[in-house]
Amino acid sequence: MADRFPPDKAKGAGAKGNTTSGSVADFRYKASPPPDTTPPPQEDTEGEAAPLMQAASAPRDHTNHTQPPNGAHRPRPARRQAYAALDLGTNNCRLLIAKPAGEDFTVIDAFSRVVKLGEGLANSGRLSEKAMDRALGALAICADKLRRRNVFLARSVATEACRRASNGQRFIDRVREETGIVLDIISAQEEARLAVLGCHVLLEQSHGPAVIFDIGGGSTELVLIEPGEEQESNVPRILDWQSVPWGVVSLSDTIARKGDAPEQRAARYAEMRQTVSDSFAPFSTRVDSWRARPDRRLLGTSGTVTTLASLHLELPHYDRQAVDGLIVPSASMREICTRLAEMTWDERSALPCIGHDRAELVVAGCAILEAILDLWPTEQLGVADRGIREGILRSLMAADLTPHSKAPPAPGTPGPSGAAL
Repeated sequence: MADRFPPDKAKGAGAKGNTTSGSVADFRYKASPPPDTTPPPQEDTEGEAAPLMQAASAPRDHTNHTQPPNGAHRPRPARRQAYAALDLGTNNCRLLIAKPAGEDFTVIDAFSRVVKLGEGLANSGRLSEKAMDRALGALAICADKLRRRNVFLARSVATEACRRASNGQRFIDRVREETGIVLDIISAQEEARLAVLGCHVLLEQSHGPAVIFDIGGGSTELVLIEPGEEQESNVPRILDWQSVPWGVVSLSDTIARKGDAPEQRAARYAEMRQTVSDSFAPFSTRVDSWRARPDRRLLGTSGTVTTLASLHLELPHYDRQAVDGLIVPSASMREICTRLAEMTWDERSALPCIGHDRAELVVAGCAILEAILDLWPTEQLGVADRGIREGILRSLMAADLTPHSKAPPAPGTPGPSGAAL
């Protein structure tokens, strides 16, 4: 299978409790210089010594490579080689394998599975054994794809579920032992950075300020980027950002059902919206002056926005090409949110593009989306079916790093120089 990235032209509208945030004075994405051949110092990552060389373009990047002989020059990678990005989130495990194609890349393999890694985490503070087993099953498939595709360079990241869980590091260790995949638990700031890098090219062409958001399973990231007409070669500067621990899984688990009568469903939905809005308050205050601009823009990347866009288009089944880059009236998205929140679980699960897996979680996603539209009101909303994985791929290809072992080791077997993926 092959899928070229972009297309990047916007389509017409047609038929996380505690917060992490901060202003970033000059947060641009630049191609990194060739890395030093000196092995990097070991860093303390929640008790784990980093076993692999760090990618120069991304903090704490556990990227695979093969160590060169003493002081030898590292060859530049052949542009025909395959790169991979793996994103283990609170709800999904996703993999992209791609090859460079000029300034873009062509996807040659992909994988996505709902694993519900963060199921029950909001109440227990731990990853459950069943959730870890589900994730390991998906990661084993990813490891097999990485071997068969002879991947040249890869980065594998874990996000909010592993950041928050008291046994997150134990799970990371187990993943490495059983699959050979080394997961890097990235910070909320790095998660926001990668999401922007992966999808900013889909912003509407305008000189206005923009907010890019990513509704995940365990957290939501909001990023304010500088005004200007962003082109593919001109990545925008991040002015401010915030991460809140409310995603579709964590919010659903925290705001419990109190019954299934219409008034009870409405009360739960209102509580969800208020909870998220309260968490967004610091960011809302900081971006107030930018919000006054009439040419402001909004772009979302997540299963929530792509699902709602599918309902807007009345698609019989999900179609990425129809959704990625779509521009939808915000009023239409709000109407869909209201309608879904009023439905029963059975009614939602019967809808195309939702089904059993999303029937419960989509309500929390709608509440988060409406809180974002309240914070940053716009006439239209851009939809992106791309994000962290695409940001990782662009980072890896731009960094032009040296080769690593061409495939992850078989379970229990160290690869060249002891490196694992």
